[in-house]
Amino acid sequence: MVEGGFVTAAVGDRVHDYSGGLTFSVVITCLMAASCGLIFGYDIGVSGGVTQMESFLKKFFPEVLRGLKSAKHDAYCKYDNQVLTAFSSSMFLAGMVSSLAASRVTRRVGRKAVMLIGGTLFLTGSIINAGAVNIAMLIIGRMLLGFDVGFTTQAAPLYLAETSPARWRGAFTMTYHLLLVVGILSATIANYFTNRIPDWGWRVSLGIAVLPATIIVIGALFVPDTPSSLVLRGKPNKARTSLQRLRGADADVEAEFKDIVLAVEVARQNDEGAFKRLRNMGYRHYLLVMVAIPTFYDFTGMIVISVFTPVLFRTVGFNSQKAVSGTVIITLVGLCAVTLSTFVVDRCGRRFLLLIGGITMMIYQWRCLGYWHNTLESIRA
Repeated sequence: MVEGGFVTAAVGDRVHDYSGGLTFSVVITCLMAASCGLIFGYDIGVSGGVTQMESFLKKFFPEVLRGLKSAKHDAYCKYDNQVLTAFSSSMFLAGMVSSLAASRVTRRVGRKAVMLIGGTLFLTGSIINAGAVNIAMLIIGRMLLGFDVGFTTQAAPLYLAETSPARWRGAFTMTYHLLLVVGILSATIANYFTNRIPDWGWRVSLGIAVLPATIIVIGALFVPDTPSSLVLRGKPNKARTSLQRLRGADADVEAEFKDIVLAVEVARQNDEGAFKRLRNMGYRHYLLVMVAIPTFYDFTGMIVISVFTPVLFRTVGFNSQKAVSGTVIITLVGLCAVTLSTFVVDRCGRRFLLLIGGITMMIYQWRCLGYWHNTLESIRA
């Protein structure tokens, strides 16, 4: 069967180690797809830094800036502006809506086309945000970024899983998250320097996103679509050509290609009544885990912390530059962890990393809870 592009042998439940190794073509192709994580990470990192820049607040939210300057002790509860919140959250709302249709669209038009569309949306949204003259332009630009995120977070990991060699599939798929953290770090560093530019520094931070978006749009024009996607859409000859290009000109791809065709046929046969079968007892625990892991991860608030780290530092008394500096340090720690995970995921397995990450998160979130409790108590005193 096909599991995110993973071709499982029909006999003996063994994964075949097909001919063809790590080629230049597959590395470049996968890096281009993983760059979708770069633009997502950049937008996560840039928004929190921009929303605490005085030049940005002076232009669009002067009442928030006045509240910050009039604060006696710190900036706690001085960012409680609904329109400012709409600027930050509009991307995620748009991403949530677009993700509802992303799976069906990706299946119909292919992974490559979705990444091209997503890159174009991100490029357009970045230009609108950098040139914004009113709040409406800011929110429209953020919504376009959100539509990109909703589609590319579906298509890019799937593209990576379907094109990477089985032996290195975990590492290649992890590059999406690796570049996501690199994007957050890049945005934070950009904010650190542009924060010193009076009046229009925020435009530079938002406009830098044009560069990776342009690379994705151009790159998506030249990379092949995945063999599984092409077979699924009735293009077996193009699928064979794509597979040969990815595995190398001298590789024997016949066995892998036959398994891809077989897997797609099996997947088609199982399409009818798929959601009904998920409710059966044999699939129920898989369904529970599939829903619970991303849901409870979001409930931990890690995404919120990633977006608003500069604002969190600002609310407890850091000035603007120190808030961004603290964010750089935190992001560097995350980058080290993701880099290590990329190298060990295929050796240690996904479950091991999930357990280690969950336990570590639990310990440090408990420590963070104690810290913020003490901070609130000191404010009330």
